[in-house]
Amino acid sequence: MGKWVKRLGAAALGLGALAGAAWWAAGPQWRMFLLDPPSDTNVLFWTQSQRDAGFALSDRIPFINALPIAAGGTPRPLPQGTPLALDMDVDAYMRAQNSAAILVLHKGALRMERYGLHQGPDARWTSFSVAKSVTSTLVGAALRDGHIDSLDDRVSDYVAGLKGSAYDDVSIRQLLTMTSGVRWTEDYEDPASDVAQFRSVTPVPGEASLVTYMKRLPRAHPPGEVFNYSTGETNLVGVLVSQAVGMGVAQYLSQTIWQPYGMAHPGSWVTAATGEEISGCCLQATARDYARFGQFILDGGRINGAPVLADGWVSEATGLRQPIETDQRRDYGYQWWVLDQGAFTAIGIFGQGIFIDPARDLVIVTHSSWQDSRGKAQGQSDARYDFYAAVQAAIDAE
Repeated sequence: MGKWVKRLGAAALGLGALAGAAWWAAGPQWRMFLLDPPSDTNVLFWTQSQRDAGFALSDRIPFINALPIAAGGTPRPLPQGTPLALDMDVDAYMRAQNSAAILVLHKGALRMERYGLHQGPDARWTSFSVAKSVTSTLVGAALRDGHIDSLDDRVSDYVAGLKGSAYDDVSIRQLLTMTSGVRWTEDYEDPASDVAQFRSVTPVPGEASLVTYMKRLPRAHPPGEVFNYSTGETNLVGVLVSQAVGMGVAQYLSQTIWQPYGMAHPGSWVTAATGEEISGCCLQATARDYARFGQFILDGGRINGAPVLADGWVSEATGLRQPIETDQRRDYGYQWWVLDQGAFTAIGIFGQGIFIDPARDLVIVTHSSWQDSRGKAQGQSDARYDFYAAVQAAIDAE
């Protein structure tokens, strides 16, 4: 009997050692996530620790499905440039931002690359609405490829499920500028808002769940008159692109930009219940590949001199298309936020961003896990604009 007890004890110790090894091999984000797993599958309502870990794991959590964005075999180089000297304490700034990554790409060279929250050059982070600017760019590619005839075409000409809905008289251009006039609530703190509810709809058989949700919404204003920020609109843009090109937006992005431009790592795109990508949100990529995407836009949407997007697309999409009277800092283009001095930015909640300044040949990538979705409570959003200005000033002083 004593021998069996000893053997069982040894086996238990061995299993415990294996479990301990697996626990440490899982990495710090998984360990943090497993210690505080979310009971809510909606990331909007996760705790701070769940966000800090989960934003790095968004395409690997069992209850979240995602499609791959394949990368090519030869990454586009990001040469090291002279370290940028800023007149500020960058470490303190990163702590205040709860920052996962900051990259500054100037004239194609890395002038700053800093990481936090256990991130690094090979680690993916979720984008939130930064994905909107990527989805818009795919419209430019579909126009050049001849899959979309005109931005003035009706959305329902491409997405049949929208016929007879409030979107029947809405143009692609109005979707891109968020001026459809269809009612939508984008309140990240309200579980009853549209942005919190759209994934819970029971889809019509054979129809994308995103279409099922959107076609039920009533009209609030005539098309083209009122700006209303809507993740749902961009979700429809993604469905429209998929219908037009005959493949999902993840695959189309891979074929048109991700592989040809030389992104170093595969990305992923989170999907809805019926398998289509949620194109208003939730693309995962490394900070360096987000920076490469910003450089692609700076390059005018060209790869090795050859155009990938419709003629004039970048200047049109990133220029002022829709004034926003209630916002003192920003106006709107085609799913890009338009700033002063010709700069523009892709913005995602909780601190994600790609800031692009063509006049200075500058791209800044930020990944964070803010305490609130818009970064208002701690002043994190305003501080990020101050950081952009500090980088611009440092470059101007050189």
